[in-house]
Amino acid sequence: MKTMSFPRMLPFHAVTILCALCAFIGGSLAQEVGLVSEAKPKESPKPEKKADSALVHEDVLARATPENISVVVTISSQRVHLKVGEEIAIDAPVSSGRRAEWTPKGGFVIVQKTVNHRSTLYGSFVSMEGRTVKSNANSRTDVPPDGASFVGAPMKWFMRLGSHAQDYTTFGMHAGKLPGYPASHGCIRLPERIAKLIFEKAKIGTPVMILE
Repeated sequence: MKTMSFPRMLPFHAVTILCALCAFIGGSLAQEVGLVSEAKPKESPKPEKKADSALVHEDVLARATPENISVVVTISSQRVHLKVGEEIAIDAPVSSGRRAEWTPKGGFVIVQKTVNHRSTLYGSFVSMEGRTVKSNANSRTDVPPDGASFVGAPMKWFMRLGSHAQDYTTFGMHAGKLPGYPASHGCIRLPERIAKLIFEKAKIGTPVMILE
């Protein structure tokens, strides 16, 4: 009677080592031919540049009067300070002239205050139906389309600046858009609530210093 013979079984630990070796070799080959790709971390989108938020020190602001306040605008940092004596009541962002020379530097005073002012120089041409036919218009240099009239850009809480009370200039401080960098035609744009606070505290003759 013939006896059947069976192949010898490998020891269990040998089988384990062999499987691990095959997996390692297979993984290496897959990476070699590009079958396995490493996941690349997603790049986070760059945040939009925004102006810093305004800081209002209520305890200092409560002591502000038309007689004891002054305003300091610093172009390099795009900030405005409302000061009560030597204390800062408001520290807020601004947007000055997009070309450095468009915003005059030096000492000024507020010579005019108008809540709902409109620019006489910059604005839009609007048709008789009320439709804007040309934006970013200059009333001095642009010719209005037929039937259109000039409507000045809104400049709420406007405070005109001059070197003395009788000096009538074309720039000032008012509420406006703040993109986080100099973008105006020369005026100092302020956040609306800050423009309102300064407007309410200031008087004709309040000193304003504009620094580089």
